[in-house]
Amino acid sequence: MTELRLLHLNLFLTPVGHHEAAWRHPDTKLNEIHDFHHYRRLAEMAEAAKFDSIFLADRLSTSTKAVRYGAVGGLEPLTLLSALAVVTKRIGLIGTVSTTFNDPYNLARRFASLDHLSRGRAGWNIVTSGTDAEAQNFSYEGIPKHRERYERASEFVDIASQLWDSWDADALVMDKAQGIFADHRKVHAIDYKGKHYAVRGPLNVSRSPQGRPLLVQAGSSEDGRAFAAKWAEAIFTAQQSFDEAKSFYADIKSRTAAAGRNPAQVKVLPGICPIIGMTRDEAEEKEAQLHALTTPEYSLFQLSNRIGFDLSAYPLDGPLPDFSDLDKVEGHKSRTQLIAELAKKENLTIRQLLLRLAGGRGHQTIAGTPKQIADQMEAWFREQAADGFNVMPQLMFGGLEDFIQFVVPELQRRGLFRREYTGSTLRAHYGLAASQAAVAK
Repeated sequence: MTELRLLHLNLFLTPVGHHEAAWRHPDTKLNEIHDFHHYRRLAEMAEAAKFDSIFLADRLSTSTKAVRYGAVGGLEPLTLLSALAVVTKRIGLIGTVSTTFNDPYNLARRFASLDHLSRGRAGWNIVTSGTDAEAQNFSYEGIPKHRERYERASEFVDIASQLWDSWDADALVMDKAQGIFADHRKVHAIDYKGKHYAVRGPLNVSRSPQGRPLLVQAGSSEDGRAFAAKWAEAIFTAQQSFDEAKSFYADIKSRTAAAGRNPAQVKVLPGICPIIGMTRDEAEEKEAQLHALTTPEYSLFQLSNRIGFDLSAYPLDGPLPDFSDLDKVEGHKSRTQLIAELAKKENLTIRQLLLRLAGGRGHQTIAGTPKQIADQMEAWFREQAADGFNVMPQLMFGGLEDFIQFVVPELQRRGLFRREYTGSTLRAHYGLAASQAAVAK
């Protein structure tokens, strides 16, 4: 009997919402954005709705223009997730950490600690970072080359995985009478020496409940896809249309199989940025209200930073410059390509493009009724364009409640989403096999 396939829902958690003007909305309570109880409330809501996980992004820089026009300065992900681990019981906790500006040993230790504290609910969103501003906070003049970052990242994840596996599942003895805490024969040095790193090991944290955290990846460039095929167990991706999403899904599954892995063990979750109304007109009116709160100067700055090219000299009512030569892009290649193709396909001026990107930075935005949103999610899921969705409410205050109150029950009525958790770990929620080394040897 074939097991029922259910979609996966991850909440992309931000302080105020994914629309760049969400912080200016009348319903947004700015005094709460650094308050732990605000994040606790959001996490508990997502857990009550039986989301697979919550996810925190991270960026390692800011600027004077950013702080003037945008609500920046989010809390460090693993710090916040460690606190949320104490007040939640089942929902997964995924944090972003860059391989470019960290070291494998410290990172492996931090995620093993989070996995212990949460009893097996930790996930790592692996990023290489992509801006000069971030690099300049870590003694670099500029961001390393795109391919070099992914080469370094692959070595980084390999080391971290070996460190997590350096304790056998049954290494802990904890025999007070004999005075033996752990079987030293089951704790191993890794003696790794590579191009970028040399790490002796073993890890100084015993094996955690999942063995390894869930490995998540978000890049969709050629290098990013190759990396995902080798390492990723869940992929957060930005796709603007069903055809693009279906093509990406097929490509990733094919690459995963070619890498000798089971494609079913890699979950593809496109981002969806909803605005919900009881009618489409109401939803579109809500979105228009947010658009009216945008600041074009800030929107242009954000777009320039994202594509790594200063657009301030170009007229807002003119076309986007040509970015066809992506080999020259060393920052976020896949997102730059998506933005360039969107502008060309819809013949958008820069001003129009800024509004198209305001709600989700290239992820698909949708304003509609709960049924219309569920219809689209079901179509993408059933037609092999997604295994689930990275839910990104354009407005967190009220928008998340709307999705949970109206869309989740609609998905449950259709038999597409769980009504209760059936597992206790993040890997179990995603239907993924336990790390092989987690089994006692």
